[in-house]
Amino acid sequence: MTMFPPDLDARAAELIDRLRGARLMLATAESCTGGLIAGLITSVSGSSDVLDCGFVTYSNGAKARMIGVPSDLIQRHGAVSAEVARAMAEGALANSAADVAVAVTGVAGPGGGSAAKPVGLVHCAAARRGRETVSRELRLGDIGRQEVRIETVRVAVAMAYEIAGP
Repeated sequence: MTMFPPDLDARAAELIDRLRGARLMLATAESCTGGLIAGLITSVSGSSDVLDCGFVTYSNGAKARMIGVPSDLIQRHGAVSAEVARAMAEGALANSAADVAVAVTGVAGPGGGSAAKPVGLVHCAAARRGRETVSRELRLGDIGRQEVRIETVRVAVAMAYEIAGP
């Protein structure tokens, strides 16, 4: 039993099985979840077979320094954008030995939102070497900080599972 909801534990185990079966390694690049995706993966026995690393890039400077997100991209689109989420996933691949990466950036709340980027807006992306990076926008609303973060983890794990498939 972990601190995560049981459905997330099960999804993490399924993701690990898929990655192991395909001989793929995973990296995470997380902003609004603060390492929860990597935390979920490592809560499952055997995760060391498939998890290369996790980057917690909460600040814009960390996004640029650690995973190479161009500062001008952040300035043009904002940290909470599909463009930055895709750059985070691709940067996680470029700065790791992973084959698959998932990235998230968003406004968990309760503060920090705006009319253009309200609380509950999250951008997720998944990248795999040799494939096109995919992204997804979530508009979760002001459902509570922890709920935004957990739902973001749920979507990110699902995206990693999909991109790790055949």
